[in-house]
Amino acid sequence: MKPSKPDTPAFQVIKDTLLQEIQSGKWKEGDAIPAETTLASQFGVSRMTVNRAVRELTSEQILTRIQGSGTYVAQQKYQATLVAIKSIAEEIRSRGHAHRSELHELKAEVATEQLAAEFQVKAGHTLFHSVIVHFENEVAIQVEDRWVNSSVTPEYLQQDFSVMTPNEYLVAVAPLQGVDYSIEAALPPKQIAEMLHISAKEACLVLHRTTRSRDMIATSVTMWHPGKRYQFAGSF
Repeated sequence: MKPSKPDTPAFQVIKDTLLQEIQSGKWKEGDAIPAETTLASQFGVSRMTVNRAVRELTSEQILTRIQGSGTYVAQQKYQATLVAIKSIAEEIRSRGHAHRSELHELKAEVATEQLAAEFQVKAGHTLFHSVIVHFENEVAIQVEDRWVNSSVTPEYLQQDFSVMTPNEYLVAVAPLQGVDYSIEAALPPKQIAEMLHISAKEACLVLHRTTRSRDMIATSVTMWHPGKRYQFAGSF
């Protein structure tokens, strides 16, 4: 855990510690956290101080309290305004269709200055790069070009992405803290067009998304979708 500043309030130290236990995976969704009396003894503070930390984490939907039972790690909600953070495989299967993927690239690369700036790391930092084409009923509907921070998910290259998507793996191992995204229409580069089996003159819907986890930039992904075969949809 990061050391606290000398003037950090006691409740904030407790709050930060509890959050770190959740983000590290020690406590998972549905796990009960220690009782307030136990935490008060552990940190050498009053129960009132612990209660404030727990109340704030509850209001932020990190924890959930069940009357007469205890306090538990809440189910995390992976959604950013209009675009849900969900697996393309899950999306396809929800329509009753068949999903498969083709892995075109999976390797470690040294961050360029541009990527280092995007990930807020030093040039030369190791990033993982994967390129995967996703098919719906044997029709290509997405090229997923993803960069991953090796500090967040050091075992990324060892995963079998024929049985799970990168999204499914990352949601499990890198608790989501925030998302930035943009959507635009663009003509695909030749290589992207070939992977999607479309003309380079056919416009694509392009989703750029950056995620944060464990106080770091975790991933940066660009997803290309044939404009005639795909649409973004959602509801509030």
